[in-house]
Amino acid sequence: MSAEGAAVLSMLGVQSGQLVWEVGSDTDSDTSLREAIDLAPGVDVVDDDYVDDVVDVVLLWWREDDGDLVDALVDAIGPLADHGVIWLMTPKPGRLGHVSAVDIADAAPTAGLQQTSTVSAAADWQGTRLVAPRARR
Repeated sequence: MSAEGAAVLSMLGVQSGQLVWEVGSDTDSDTSLREAIDLAPGVDVVDDDYVDDVVDVVLLWWREDDGDLVDALVDAIGPLADHGVIWLMTPKPGRLGHVSAVDIADAAPTAGLQQTSTVSAAADWQGTRLVAPRARR
C-alpha cells in the first residue's frame, strides 16, 4: 500500500478487521480514496446492496441532488455497529454537487447523529465524520 493510501486510512480511522459499507459511489467518486480502502489489508468493503450484517464504517458518497440527506443518513445508521462511524463524503465547496455545511449540520441531528469533524478526504471531496451521540451507544 502506498504512503498516501495509508494516510487516507489513518485519517478515516479505517483499520484491519473492519467492514466498510460503501454507498452512493459513482463515476465522480474519488478513485484513489476508494482504492486505498478497497486494498487495505484486512478491510472488507461491501457495496450498496449489502444487507447481511452490521458494519463498522459507512462511506456515504453524497451530492446536492441525490435526494433527502436525512433519509440517507437514517438508512446508513441501520446496519452500523454500536461504535461505528459514518463518513459522509461530499464534493468540496465550488465543486459540482457541493452540499453546504448548514445542510449537513441540520440533517445530522435530525437523523440522530452528531458531527465530530470534517476533513479534506481527496482533491474534490471532503469527509464529515458522523457518530451516534454517546448516550445512544
